[in-house]
Amino acid sequence: LGQGVPQSDSRAVKWYLQAAKQGFAQAQYNLGVMYEQGQGVPQSYTEAFNWYQKAAEQGIAQAQYNLGVMYERELGVSQSYTEAAKWFREAAKQGDVEAQQALQRLGQP
Repeated sequence: LGQGVPQSDSRAVKWYLQAAKQGFAQAQYNLGVMYEQGQGVPQSYTEAFNWYQKAAEQGIAQAQYNLGVMYERELGVSQSYTEAAKWFREAAKQGDVEAQQALQRLGQP
């Protein structure tokens, strides 16, 4: 974010990667965002999906929601409304409003 140091997406990726490899869920989520948006790394939905999945499995609601979106829109993974609903449901259980709306959009309870 450039707080106290010059802002650098590529250096942020370096540090997120080190933390993510040690299992730090928030760093895994952040890497997913960086890959999805192509910040500091080449844009890759496949890599974004992989990092979001690691974070989602550790309970990060925003990663769960993002996985649902990726399944719904076929971004880096084969489209599956069943899988999308599964991940939206996990995020919705944690109070994620976007996930709750996504479930309604998919006609899921």
